[in-house]
Amino acid sequence: MRAPYEKIVTDFHFRTDNKGSITLACGAHLHYHVEIAYIEDGEVQAFVDFESYTLTAGDLLVVFPNRIHRFECSGKEKYKLFIISPELIPDLAYKINHETASNPVIKDAKQNKRLMSLIKILGETDKIAANNDISKDVVLKGYLLAFFGELLGMMPLSKSRSDDSHAIRSILDYCSQNFKQDISLSSLEEEIHLSKYYISHLFGDKLGVSFNEYINSLRVSEACRHLRLGDMSITEISAMSGFGTLRTFNRAFQKQMGMSPSEYRKSNKYEHHSASVPS
Repeated sequence: MRAPYEKIVTDFHFRTDNKGSITLACGAHLHYHVEIAYIEDGEVQAFVDFESYTLTAGDLLVVFPNRIHRFECSGKEKYKLFIISPELIPDLAYKINHETASNPVIKDAKQNKRLMSLIKILGETDKIAANNDISKDVVLKGYLLAFFGELLGMMPLSKSRSDDSHAIRSILDYCSQNFKQDISLSSLEEEIHLSKYYISHLFGDKLGVSFNEYINSLRVSEACRHLRLGDMSITEISAMSGFGTLRTFNRAFQKQMGMSPSEYRKSNKYEHHSASVPS
């Protein structure tokens, strides 16, 4: 099954059903972010790495990074959806990127009042420190740390498997941890002991993106974070994000974002809430 890699360039995105006008249903895809769906009403069929899970009111699903997932539903469901970069919670990023839950569903999560309170707060982030964007970022990270601390305490985790049946996850996990370095199909072949031709096939046939496009998307996403939140020069950001030359960076950025890095910085500084989301 083809599962396109979803390019998400923001750290945090939240959405709801908007009074029934936006369904949770989407095709198979994967991304570097954690995706969390809380079902308030109705029934949703979720698929994570080809396993099926039935979600009903009060249930919560956690999709860890680089896991193929999709949703089927009637369009009448009520939900809260969060898409969060592990980089926002550095204290837990390693655990999130290298471990996984045997069951991604927390049944009847609504019984945990602390968790429900944090879900409500995170759904109202536009109201957090509304007059100070920098404070807003700090406060958001604090709430996310509390949220994931509560969440992961309810989900026993184990080390991610890396056998052939999980080849895609192994490849993407390695790329997400090393994209800032000089990385190629040949170096990937040596590190994870899979043929570079097989790896290339997985990217094109299963993810709908080439290896180089995937690496560039990770690097552009990293650059976007620094452009929004920092004051480094564009040349410094280019190098820090893993690009060999400024020209390569500008070309890749324009292709993915439809604008130059300087234009992006002017229009998106301190923003976190306009993710690309599957429809």
